[in-house]
Amino acid sequence: MQIRQSSARSWAPWAVFAHLTSMATFELTQRAAGPDFGAVGGSADMRAVIGALLTYGLMLACLMLIISAAAWAILSSSGSWQSAAKAKTGVFVAVGGAALTGGALTWANWLLDVGAAL
Repeated sequence: MQIRQSSARSWAPWAVFAHLTSMATFELTQRAAGPDFGAVGGSADMRAVIGALLTYGLMLACLMLIISAAAWAILSSSGSWQSAAKAKTGVFVAVGGAALTGGALTWANWLLDVGAAL
């Protein structure tokens, strides 16, 4: 393999960009990148189903929170520290589940609104 060195006298500034004139030009078109929920006939039904499922999930998480908190209080006062620690874990899991479920309902509604606006 030989490397050809050019002298400083043979270099021309326009020769560097000479290959650009022979390149093909491409037109870029902008396409919609999101789903079109307006095209779907059941988008209102989808919003209702998602809302109902997440509402049931939120109710279950709140019920778990109440039961776990009561168990934590009763087991702590009775001196059963190992069971109280498990009930405390249940409280934290319930709070996390309630936060995620509430956030998921808000996020799903926002996504459906953004999809309809595209």
